[in-house]
Parts: sequence; C-alpha cells; structure tokens
Amino acid sequence: MQLRTIFATSAIALALAACGSSRPGIDQEGSSPDLPEQRQTLLPPIKIATPVGWDGEAPKGPQGFTVTALATDLKVPRQLLVLPNGDILVAEGSGKSAPALRPKDIIAGLIKSRGKTSVKGGNRITLLRDRDGDGKAEVRTVLIDGLNAPYGLAFVDGQIYVANQDALLRFPYRDGVTRITTPGIEVTKLPSRINHHWTKSLAVSADGTKLYVGIGSNSNVGERGLAVEEDRAVIWEIDRATGAHRTMASGVRNPTALAIEPQSNMLWAVANERDELGPQLVPDYLTSIRDGGFYGWPYSYWGQHVDPRVHPQKPELVAKAVRPDYALGSHVAALGLSFADGEGLGRFTNGAFVGEHGSWNRQDPSGYKVVWVPFANGRPSGKPQDVLTGFLKDGHARGRPVGVRFDPVGRALLVADDLSNTIWRVAPVRVAPAQR
Repeated sequence: MQLRTIFATSAIALALAACGSSRPGIDQEGSSPDLPEQRQTLLPPIKIATPVGWDGEAPKGPQGFTVTALATDLKVPRQLLVLPNGDILVAEGSGKSAPALRPKDIIAGLIKSRGKTSVKGGNRITLLRDRDGDGKAEVRTVLIDGLNAPYGLAFVDGQIYVANQDALLRFPYRDGVTRITTPGIEVTKLPSRINHHWTKSLAVSADGTKLYVGIGSNSNVGERGLAVEEDRAVIWEIDRATGAHRTMASGVRNPTALAIEPQSNMLWAVANERDELGPQLVPDYLTSIRDGGFYGWPYSYWGQHVDPRVHPQKPELVAKAVRPDYALGSHVAALGLSFADGEGLGRFTNGAFVGEHGSWNRQDPSGYKVVWVPFANGRPSGKPQDVLTGFLKDGHARGRPVGVRFDPVGRALLVADDLSNTIWRVAPVRVAPAQR
C-alpha cells in the first residue's frame, strides 16, 4: 500500500472514528463497572494526544505535595526499582512492534506513533542517586548496558533481576556500585515470538524464593491464530534458584505490572484489556492473581461476557473465568503498579499507586495520570483518587506515565514518563522547623 493511500485512508478513519464517543453517566471504576453494549465498527474510534512538552512546567500533585523532575533526557524510561540503599534504577528501552495484519492495524499504528517520543530506547539500566532528598539526582550513571528492551526490575538477596523482552537475567550487585560490567546470567528464556506485547513485567514473592513474570498476548483477540498464543497472556512463577517455571495464571491479556500487596502478601497485577469493542469496553483492571486462575482472554471479559469475535469459543473456560477485582476504566492503559507500605506517603498509607499511560481507542481521552486505589484488609476499598495529573493540555500530551514506584527510603512516589523522558518525584512538602 502506497504511503499516500495510507494517509488518505487514515483521514477517513479519523472521520469515521469521530462517531465513537463515549456514553455519559457510565461508571467504570471499582468492583462493579458498568459494561455497555458492544460497539464493533469497521474502523475503531481512534484519538491520540500528540506531544507538546512541559515547557518548564511539571505535573500537578496532591495538595501538600511537591513535584520535581528527578532526572530528564532519559531514553524511554519504563519501570523503576528502589534499592535498599535508596539508589533508584530506571529500565530504559522499547521493543519492536509486531508486523500489522490488517489495513486498520496499519492505520492505527500510524496514528498511535504520533503520540510517542522520537527518542530511541536506551536498552540499559540507569542508576540515579539523590542523597540529600531535594528531588534532584546528583549522581547519574549507566549501571547496566547492552540489554534487549528491558522492562521489569527486581532485587533480592544481593541480585538485580532484569526482564528483557526475551529472557530473565540476573546480575550480582554490591552496595553502592554505580556500574556493573559482568554479563547477566540467564535465569530462563521468555516467550518472544512475534512479541505483539513485548513488555515483561516482574515481581518477587514475599519470601523471596519465587519470581513472577507477566507475559502479554500476541494479538488483540487471537486474530493471528491461537497457535502463536502458547505461553502468552499468562503470568509465570519462576523458581529463583533453578529457573524452572510454571504458569500461575492465564487469560490475562497484558499483565503490564506486578506487585505484592504488603498486608496479604498476595500477588496483584494491572492488566490492559482488549480493544475495538467500543470506547467503553473493555475496562482495564487491577486484580489479585489466583493460583491456577483463568481471567477470560480471549474468549470472554470481566468474567463471563463472551467476545463474539473469537472462534471457536470454549464455553468450559468461560464458565470458570475469574472476574477481576477492580476496574480502572476502559482503555486507560495501566502500565504501573506499586503498593505503599510501612508509614506510606502522607495520607496515602494503605493502597496502590497505578500509572495510566493513556488511551487511543476512544475519542474522549482516558488515563494520562497516576491514581491511588485505597485498600482495607488487603482489598480495594473505594474509588480511585488522582495523584498526578496535568499530562494533557489543550488536547495534547506533555507526558505519559508508565512505571510507578513507592520509595520507602526517600519517602516519595517515583513516576516514569516515557514521552518527556523524565522521572518525576512526588513528595510531601517539607515543613521548615520553627524559628527559635
């Protein structure tokens, strides 16, 4: 297809997509989201917020908090990790997109690319050190280089674990080092055929013996054929000592971030659900991960709501599909998850921070912010609250949040912004001691 034809078709797509607006009065946040009727169209509603930059400004935090740029000019920062000594690690990289199958995939890809950074992914782990807690990293070094689209990060027993798009690696670590040149040891290979969803999320079990890796699907709803979905849309449990793995949960379309809830020690995930059923289907979600649980993809969503595009169906699987715990809203693209523990962060003492990268499959943008989901007794207990906003301005994107990480050492929330290539730090305002 010639480029001129593609752009002409794109213009038609945008015009047709304009009729795909959302219905007012729909509540899609919480344990019982409204699920309107399916709205399949020849071309899905598409709108992407094009970049404009921050122009010296910053996102808006909650009252009583300050927001500073801990580091700028990174190379596509995705996920974050805080080491025991307070050093902050940033995974920088971007995987290669899978080839498009259909003309509408080409159109959608062209439009979505307008909302991305022009910077090439760094394929590295950068170390940031902010010893005085002023929100500016006075030390910045490349800790590990030469990686393959790194995403998930974890630390346990003196080892740093990095989930590349094709393998889980282990690196020995000594307190205070700013450079690791020793090649990573492969713990296990990770599924990387096609890699429609290339990101591999990572978390460590509460006892430190197991690693969990989230592996996204190879399609929206199986349009490439289900043969290429083997070991996709799953969460693996990996024995840290041997590298042996098993499928802990399946049917999770794209588990983009994993974390342990500190009260229950249970594994939780945020997941991106399927597209092209309308601007308000299907809600992305936050959920606990049950051992052996099947979460519906591709046959159904939010429990037993059947997706008619999938053939053949498997009613026996649909019948046992787990309904997620908590809806975040349709197409918000949740990519970050971190629980507050200990004393928490100001009034955010018991719950989960979620980074929402922002929508493309609807005309009224959703996401583009960081929210807080309050918990009680290890479960969500209320509506999400905005924590970091201002990423959209006049229909354009100044940034897009990805990974979030509660920093128990620096008493702050860290947010990776992969559009402006910035790490934002959200911290309570320091109160100066009273003058004597």
